[in-house]
Amino acid sequence: AHPAYRNEWWYFTGELEAVADPGRRFGYQFTLFRIGLLPRRPELDSAWAARGLVLGHAAVSDLATGEHRFSEVLYRATPILGGFAECPENPLAWTLAPPGTDAPWSLAWDGRFRFAMRDDGRRFAFDLDARPTKPLVFQGPNGYSRKSERAGYASQYYSLTRLASAGTLTIDGAEYRVRGTSWMDKEFGSSQLAPGQVGWDWFSLQLDDGRDLMLYLLRRADGAVDYRSATLVAADGAPAYLRPEAWSVTSTATWTSPATGATYPARWTVGIADAGLRLVVVPEFADQENVGKLAGGLYYWEGAVRVLDDAGRTAGRGYVELTGYGADNRPPL
Repeated sequence: AHPAYRNEWWYFTGELEAVADPGRRFGYQFTLFRIGLLPRRPELDSAWAARGLVLGHAAVSDLATGEHRFSEVLYRATPILGGFAECPENPLAWTLAPPGTDAPWSLAWDGRFRFAMRDDGRRFAFDLDARPTKPLVFQGPNGYSRKSERAGYASQYYSLTRLASAGTLTIDGAEYRVRGTSWMDKEFGSSQLAPGQVGWDWFSLQLDDGRDLMLYLLRRADGAVDYRSATLVAADGAPAYLRPEAWSVTSTATWTSPATGATYPARWTVGIADAGLRLVVVPEFADQENVGKLAGGLYYWEGAVRVLDDAGRTAGRGYVELTGYGADNRPPL
């Protein structure tokens, strides 16, 4: 953890398949956020005194049934509710589960990540190991990831773009042994969205030829792109930071949420001429929206996607995150 910064997160997404039934596939998300409220702990004689919060988000998309489940927790960062450590201490981050579930959410590191969540009310859980199979990648020189042409709007950001993942996933009491591939992002900073920016479109794509692609577009309220960044990771793990004019993303379809009324992009073409890439990115199914009730009722689309080449053949898989869509829904960053 980096408590000198206001915001921080450990972010895992990936696709898993049931070992006993390879046709049964799932997408998943697991995120623990550290939200700083004060520069230091209040000088109060109370176990409840805290300088920040722990926010947890978890989701499973059943790619066979088209069902998406989302869970969230929000607690003060205190010894009895949740907190953070500095590596090599473990767990790196943890929090109590939603009320009614007697099992903490936790994230640990011992040469591989180990993380688990459970929500008995939403009737799903997972317990996974994730071992890096490619080197850590800085998203920007030395990990400095700019979010605006204006000075001061940035984060420290790195990724592990491929992690061999295995463990258990449970839905409605049915437990599956699963395995697959994950992506991990670690990001921390104090001032990320610049004035006038309302949200972002973020892509993490794992291509079948061994390359990986991260890109994001930061949008203004009128939908125009204010700033963008992309990293193409070679099969051997070497990153290439792409010039803005070297790549393009175009939305070609939309989907409107029946839960929030927000209209999201729902299909994209991605082009990187110098790398010989022209890709089509398609959601595995439309409704993968996370609708929160905590933290101001924040909602966003976070979903598993398929990657096709321009001939329609499968070329990879990945995850897309879309924030700031809908009315008054700007992430508090």
